[in-house]
This record gives sequence, structure tokens and C-alpha cells, in this order.
Amino acid sequence: MNDKYIFINEVGPRDGLQNQDVHLTKEERLKIIHSLEKANLPGIEVASFVSPKAVPQMQGADYIVENLNDSNCDYSVLVPNLQGYQSAKKAGANTVSVVPAATEQMNQMNINMSLDQSLLSACEIISLGKVDEIKTRAYIAVAWECPYEGKVDEKNVLRIADQLIEAGADELILADTIGAANPESVKSLVSKVIDRYSIQISAHFHDTRALALVNVWSALNCGVKKFDSCIGGLGGCPFAPGASGNLATEDIVNMLHQSGYTTNVKEDELMDVVKGVSRILDYEIGGRMTKWLNKENIKK
Repeated sequence: MNDKYIFINEVGPRDGLQNQDVHLTKEERLKIIHSLEKANLPGIEVASFVSPKAVPQMQGADYIVENLNDSNCDYSVLVPNLQGYQSAKKAGANTVSVVPAATEQMNQMNINMSLDQSLLSACEIISLGKVDEIKTRAYIAVAWECPYEGKVDEKNVLRIADQLIEAGADELILADTIGAANPESVKSLVSKVIDRYSIQISAHFHDTRALALVNVWSALNCGVKKFDSCIGGLGGCPFAPGASGNLATEDIVNMLHQSGYTTNVKEDELMDVVKGVSRILDYEIGGRMTKWLNKENIKK
């Protein structure tokens, strides 16, 4: 593969929409997913198999998976527990993601499990994925800092990563869930993880403190070739004070293109998706470059 190619995994249909006040129908979400695919996003997180009572924004996950296009796009779904995994498997999901958090309190507050319980559940799902030939992506949430316990010891992150990878995870994603990482802390943890494991290592940054892009650059220089991002910078952790959302897909794609990297993402069509979602949500979404990108498109 081209050394300058960076894989962008779009998480908008799940991470970006799950906390919105406007609840999109499953048909509307599927339409957005198809639009993102036309913009040539190589990976899309399409849904979460959670209880619709707990997260009504994600209702109809089975419908979405069953109606995805037969394409080369790496469609993934979030599964918070074994029940969610079984539902995702039944719907025909090819890639599932588990998200244990790096601290005890974050697991308790987020999914009402202890750290050990969360890790045990994640490892069980990963093991089942091996048997069922379903690809597994293992996130470690709050990998740098927790809203309840503060800065996270890198040794704890590595201990959790060891167990997830031993269980058979195909990919490990370090998640800056509350947007508290900085370029130096990213370099420190990512370099250790890259040196320690041979599987795909990815990163997921939030832009709470306006450092998402420089954190991408730091991880990129350590050897990370795959990043999560979200159209229009939607989402953000509800536990992060002042959270402004995820790293915007249009920001990372344009930065990479300006810097000589390739993503194969079609920027014009990506911006059309951002505008379309803005209309559906009835407010303007966008990253740090969105206004400038829109002006550039007008010039063309």
C-alpha cells in the first residue's frame, strides 16, 4: 500500500448522531451512510446495537446493516455487550467494535460495569468474533485522561491492550474520549503501543481543546495510518466539560491532502454531505476548516 495513504474511518452515523436532540429515522441515517460511501470514505461506523430505550437515536440498527450496499467499504457497528454482539451478528455485521474504558469510574458511569467486567465482556466478544469470522475493533476509551479519575497511567492502558490483543482483536484504537490529550502525551503513549504490538493501531481524537489536528500529526509521526473522524465535528463526550465534538472529517482530510498524503476521499462530495446533514439537523455543522472549504468550492 502507498506509504502516504491514510485510512479515514467515518464515525458520524453512530458517534456523531447518537447524542443529537434531533432523532433521525433509520432511513435518514442510511441515506447519509450511502452519501458518505459516494464520497469514498473507506470505513464507516454505521450504527450501535444498544437498547433503543437507552439510546433512541440508534433505533433500527438491524435495518441499517441489512440495507448496506455490497461494497468494499469497511462498515462497522458498536456492540456494548454480548446481547448487542448477537444482534449485530444476526443482522449480518462484518465488523464490530467494543469500547472498554481505561478507568474504573468511566466504565461504571458509562455502561454500569466495573473495569474488569467491561474488559471480560469485550474479550468474550472478541473471542466469539474469531469463531464467527467477524472482524473486531477494540477501543480503549479515555486512554489519556478520564473526567472522573484524571490522567490515566500508560501502564494501565498497556495492561488493558495486552488483554484485548491476547483475546484476538484485529485492531486497537486509542481514544481521546474527552479531548484531553496533547501532542507530547500522544507521542508518549502511541510510540509505546506501536513498538509493543504488530496489529493495526488507530486513533480517535476529540477537539475539545482545539488539539485534535496536532494530535493526529503527532500520532502520524509515530506511525499511525488510520484515524476516526466525524463529519462536521459532530458528537463529543457528554462527560467532557465544554466538549465541542469529534475531530471533523473535512479537517483531517484537507490537512492530509495539503500535506501530501492521500485518503481517496472526495472533498467536494464530503462537503455536500456536511451541508445535507446540516439541513436535516436544522443547524450548521462544521469543523475548523468548513467555512474556508465552502468558499474554495464556490471558487471552483
